[in-house]
Amino acid sequence: MGLAPFVLSGCSLSSFGAYPSATQTGRSTFHLWQGFTIGAIVVGAITLSLIIYAALRYRAKREHEGSVPRQVQYHLPMEITYTVIPIIIVFVLFAFTVVVENEVTALPSVTPDNTIQVQAFQWGWRFTYPGFTVIGQTTQTPVMEMPEGQNVRIVLTSSDVVHGFYIRQFNFSRYALPGVINQFTFNAQTLGTYFGQCTQLCGLYHSLMWFKVEVVTPAAYQKFLADGKKKAKTLSASAAGQAVQEQTSAGIPIRPDYGGGTN
Repeated sequence: MGLAPFVLSGCSLSSFGAYPSATQTGRSTFHLWQGFTIGAIVVGAITLSLIIYAALRYRAKREHEGSVPRQVQYHLPMEITYTVIPIIIVFVLFAFTVVVENEVTALPSVTPDNTIQVQAFQWGWRFTYPGFTVIGQTTQTPVMEMPEGQNVRIVLTSSDVVHGFYIRQFNFSRYALPGVINQFTFNAQTLGTYFGQCTQLCGLYHSLMWFKVEVVTPAAYQKFLADGKKKAKTLSASAAGQAVQEQTSAGIPIRPDYGGGTN
């Protein structure tokens, strides 16, 4: 008995095939999965034990062969027991499920620290940050960056057909629907790079519709935003200069207007 604390201290609860998750809500989902699995194992073990007991205890015996055994029915306490206990189990599981689902789907009451617009399309992803956009399709595998420990609001939609936004190690999946905006919030707790993909059959290159989520420090995320805005301005200025050069070469007069649209 004295060795029990040392032996048990090295034990950890099995994940039962699920990911512990890198986000706050994903971990709640993971713990719910563990609880459901343990409950299923306990109920299954009790049920199997009762079946084995009944099969052995009340099996036919040679001395009673050919005779009808004593019949027992309308045992009210037993019937109430095996009716009430499953109902209680279902209500408990339902209550825990509601609590976790509300936590996963609820938007924080405070303003999110960051917002990322996510648009799915055949066959790629568009991640829009304040001031710039990251786009990738098929084998390009775009990267969505988010800061560690901050609430990041995701605004998800689709530009064509139904897609599935799934991040394996976040224990999270949502539909990306054309004409519908789905909003949810991540709070990543662990730095790292995580795999994401489309989970709804959306056409020819569905199997190549991947993306990555990179969780970085808040300082690194701010640098990422600043670099992205700077690069977007450079590309915009380069494109405007090229357009002016092409118009001048073609003999099209240029109006010195700013913010008034194209010439």
